[in-house]
Amino acid sequence: MLAKTFVLLATLASAVIAAPPAPVPAKPCKPTTTKVGAVVTPTLPVTGVAPELPAPAAGLILKAIAIGHGIQNYSCITANGSATATGALAVLYDIKSLYPGTPSTGLSAEAFNGLSTAILWGQNPPLNLVNKTAASPGTPGRPNALAESAYGADTANPFPAAPADLRLGAITVPFLGVHYFDAASSPTFDLRSKAGLLASVKKVDVAKAPATADKGILQTGAVDWLGLPDNARGLGVGLSYVCRVVTAGGVAQACSTSGVGVGSVPYAAQYWFYGAA
Repeated sequence: MLAKTFVLLATLASAVIAAPPAPVPAKPCKPTTTKVGAVVTPTLPVTGVAPELPAPAAGLILKAIAIGHGIQNYSCITANGSATATGALAVLYDIKSLYPGTPSTGLSAEAFNGLSTAILWGQNPPLNLVNKTAASPGTPGRPNALAESAYGADTANPFPAAPADLRLGAITVPFLGVHYFDAASSPTFDLRSKAGLLASVKKVDVAKAPATADKGILQTGAVDWLGLPDNARGLGVGLSYVCRVVTAGGVAQACSTSGVGVGSVPYAAQYWFYGAA
């Protein structure tokens, strides 16, 4: 799977199609398209195994699709305990125009669903990492697998001052925003500078990533898919529901391996953003 994804990354530019493909039956992790003339209606991916994430509530429309690349943060209180998730940091890039079937810019379903793995292994995390040697992911055959403590970002300044657009071969994927947990530990997606949108959410719905999902640089597994509704704190702007899907990496090691303290694990995932029409 990983070798195939690198081929996809190398040939991503040629994967852009001039016209929508014929609709295909839905498969696990494979988006399907609904065509009305030249209009393509993206469909939220599914894992193929119950329970799935619930569909967005009636009245909500898709506002954006992003690929997020960054780190999941954890802490271990004792060496024989379980790691506790403490947040995440990621830079978000706009991939809505790459959705399969989008005229002129859409990718094949295989290439689109391979973006999380391709970016996790093909790009350095776009964060201000404390340990610069942790930036390179290595390769699936020789991953740059370091201690979780090596992947942490600068807590005072985790994001670059001006995050650059993402380059995938001849394709430029525009910077869209950032993802972090605020002082109240609320997952936050700040898309205000590019799209005028912000989501402040809470974790409610969980679906396990498919068994075939990319286990990541530490080979610990792909983080769960999540349904994240607005947390009613009154902070959201134009967004009320976020889905994390098509995940790669990000699962913590056992505390007996990582040791007591804080650590981070590189990950990538798609984020689908919904709001009122």
